Amino acid sequence: MEPAPRLRLDKYLWAIRLFKTRALATWACNQGKVKYQEDPAKPGKNVHLGDEYEVRTEQKRWRIKVTGLLQNRLKHELAIQHYVDITPEEELERLKYQAASFYSGKRPSKIGRPTKKDRRELDDFTQGDDEPSNS
Repeated sequence: MEPAPRLRLDKYLWAIRLFKTRALATWACNQGKVKYQEDPAKPGKNVHLGDEYEVRTEQKRWRIKVTGLLQNRLKHELAIQHYVDITPEEELERLKYQAASFYSGKRPSKIGRPTKKDRRELDDFTQGDDEPSNS
């Protein structure tokens, strides 16, 4: 009988694309942002099928259930087949409102410096008041 493959938690979280790098996944585990049965999970913890984890990332608070072990990082379409997202509905509702109030830092379109056309119209408007009428 073949022993079950061993897979570290930080490597698994990186492989299923919850974190961009394995170092970020390790950091999150060390900071207590990954929990297994309400207790902080260490990055070296072995992952098993059926385990449920609560993971806090910058964007979202995930609750995932392991459905497959993934040793290497794959495309997103393949990676999402190795876990089930069991995030509570109220958390997803909260994210809708949070995203609506998110400020990206980009200037909104049509607001800010006037275009050349706007500037000409403004000049014509302001110069029109100073000129005496010829009538």
